[in-house]
Amino acid sequence: MAEEPLTDTTEIEDDVDTVAGEDGGGMYEHFRFVADKGQELLRVDKFLVIRMQHSSRNRIQQAAEAGCILVNGRAVKSNYRVKPHDLIQIVMDRPRYEFEIIAEDIPLDIVYEDDTVLVVNKPAGMVVHPGHGNYTGTLVNALAWHFRDTPDYDVSDPRLGLVHRIDKDTSGLLVVAKTPDAKTHLGRQFFEKTTKREYYALVWGLPDPKDGRIEGNIGRHPKDRLRMAVLPADDPAGKHAVTHYETLEDFTHTALVKCVLETGRTHQIRVHLSHNGHPLFADERYGGDKILRGERSGAYQKFIRDCMEVCPRQALHARTLGFVHPVTGQEMFFTAPVPPDMMKLLEMWRERSK
Repeated sequence: MAEEPLTDTTEIEDDVDTVAGEDGGGMYEHFRFVADKGQELLRVDKFLVIRMQHSSRNRIQQAAEAGCILVNGRAVKSNYRVKPHDLIQIVMDRPRYEFEIIAEDIPLDIVYEDDTVLVVNKPAGMVVHPGHGNYTGTLVNALAWHFRDTPDYDVSDPRLGLVHRIDKDTSGLLVVAKTPDAKTHLGRQFFEKTTKREYYALVWGLPDPKDGRIEGNIGRHPKDRLRMAVLPADDPAGKHAVTHYETLEDFTHTALVKCVLETGRTHQIRVHLSHNGHPLFADERYGGDKILRGERSGAYQKFIRDCMEVCPRQALHARTLGFVHPVTGQEMFFTAPVPPDMMKLLEMWRERSK
C-alpha cells in the first residue's frame, strides 16, 4: 500500500508522514526536504545528491524509477526539475528503524527462496514491520533470524527486505528482496502495477453484480485516523484505487469473493468492499464484526458467534502472487492455500447454506 508518530502499526502502519499507498500498503517517509524560495530549476536527482552526501546519483535514480521519490505528494522521475517551495520526500515500503532489530527464532512458512528473492506465507496475527507497540514478534524479526548467517543481508538496510506488506490480521503471500537490485526491480513492478495479486475474502451479503470492478479514491477517514475511506473524486487526499472482484460461492447471507488488486492502497480491499455494502466478515474496523445479513433467531446468532470464534479476524487471505524474477526474467506465480481458520469458517457457511 510511510510513517511518523504511529498510532496503530498493526493496522494502518502510517500516520502523519505515511504516504498512502495494501496491500495494506502505504509508503513510509524516510527523508523530507523543502526547496527554498530562491531555488533555481534543478533536476531532482541532482538536488538530492547535493543534500544526501552518502547516496549516489545512480541509487537516487533507481529510487525514482521505483516510485520512491515524491514531489508535492506525486511520484516523479529523475528528470523532474525542482521549483521553489517544492516538498521532496523519499519514501520506502517500510518504516525507518530507529532501534536495533532483534533476530527471533520464529517459524517461517517459506514458499520459495533463491539467491535473490524469498516468498513467504505470513500467518494472520503477525505484524509485518516493527514499530510503535510492536518491536518484537514481527515478520522482520523472523527474517533477521532466517538471514542471521547471511553476511550480505542486513535487516536494517532499506535497500533490502520486504517489497510490500499486508495487514496484521490478513494472511498470505509476501515477497522479500535479498539484494538492492532485486528490490529496485520488484519495487518498479509494484509501482507500475504489473504484479499479479489475488485475495480470497468472505463478505457479508451477495455482491450485485456478482462480478465487477470497484473504483474509488482511498485516503484516511476524515473522522477516524485508524480507518481509511473512499473519498470524493476531487479530494486531493484520496489516491486512485481499483479492485476487481468475482463471486466464487454464494452462502445466502455471505459470499466467498476473489479480489484482484489493480492498485495497492492501504486497506484497499477492506475499504472498497465495505464502501460497496459488503464488509469483510469479522472485520471489526470496517463494521464486519456485526450481524449484517440473515435471521433474528437465537440459533443463527449463536452460529455467527461460533463463526467469529473460529476465525476472529477479517476473513481475508492473500492467496496468489505473481511477478517477474528480477534476475532470470522468468514469470513466477505462487499460491498459498487458505489457512485453517478461514477454511473452517467457509466449511461452516457451506454446511449451513445447504
